[in-house]
Amino acid sequence: MDTHCHLDNKQYYEDVDAVIKNALDHNVKGFLIPGADFNDLPQAIKLAEKYDEVFFAVGIHPYDIHMYDEKVLEEYINHPKCIAVGECGLDYFRLPEDEEEKKANIAKQKEVFIAQIEFAKKVNKPLIVHVREASNDSKQILIDYDTKQVGGVLHCYNASEHLLPLAEHNFYFGIGGVLTFKNAKKLIEVLPKIPKDKLIIETDGPYLTPHPFRGKRNEPYYTVFVADKMAELLEMTREEIDNLTTKNAIKLFKEFSSLS
Repeated sequence: MDTHCHLDNKQYYEDVDAVIKNALDHNVKGFLIPGADFNDLPQAIKLAEKYDEVFFAVGIHPYDIHMYDEKVLEEYINHPKCIAVGECGLDYFRLPEDEEEKKANIAKQKEVFIAQIEFAKKVNKPLIVHVREASNDSKQILIDYDTKQVGGVLHCYNASEHLLPLAEHNFYFGIGGVLTFKNAKKLIEVLPKIPKDKLIIETDGPYLTPHPFRGKRNEPYYTVFVADKMAELLEMTREEIDNLTTKNAIKLFKEFSSLS
C-alpha cells in the first residue's frame, strides 16, 4: 500500500493512469491521496471513482491554513472513498521572522490542527498528521485532545524519538523514501524502536523520491525500494515487510480491506 501519495498533483496530470498501472503491476495494492489543498480535491475524487484501489482524504496542510473551511470537509467526508482527515498538523519550518507574526502563525496552525482533530473525532475517521520541527507541540495536542479513539499516521515520520509514545495512542508511523537517503542516520537508528505493528509505507509522491531515483518525480511503484530498505534494516524478508505493512495499513484504514 502507498498510504500517502499526492496523485492529484499537477506533476501526474499527463500520465497518472500509467503511474497507477505501473504500481499495480509491481504489487502495490492500494493508494491513499491525502487532502492538502482544497483545489486538488476534484482530481482526487475523479481518480478515486475511477479506480477501486484509490482512496482519498480531506484536510488542510499547515501551509494552507488560511484556506481552512470546515464546510468543505463536511461536503466531502461522506464520499464512500473518503477514508481519513488530513493532511493536517504543525510545521514550524517556514515561520515568519517577525516575532509577533511568528506567534500568530503558530497559534493559527494549532487552531486549525485542533479543529481538524475534533472533526475527525466527530466523523470517526483516522488522522493523517504532518509534523515538521514541531514534535513537542504536535505530541502534546494529539494527547491532550484524546485522539486515541480515531488514531492516525505520523506521515513522513521525522525520526523524533519524542513521538514514539504516540504508538500507544493508536498512531502509526509512515516510512518513505527518506529511509534510503545517505543522510538518514537518525531514521535508520530509530526504525527498530518503532513497534512493528505500527509501521506503514508511503511515498509522499511526487516528493521525497527514494534512492536510486532521487531527483526524479516520486511515484507509488517506488514503495518497493522503501520496503527493500526496511527489510534490510529490520532483518526481515521483503515478503514479511510487504505482509506486515499491508496488514497494518488495513488496520488503520479499514476500507483498504476491500482490496486484500
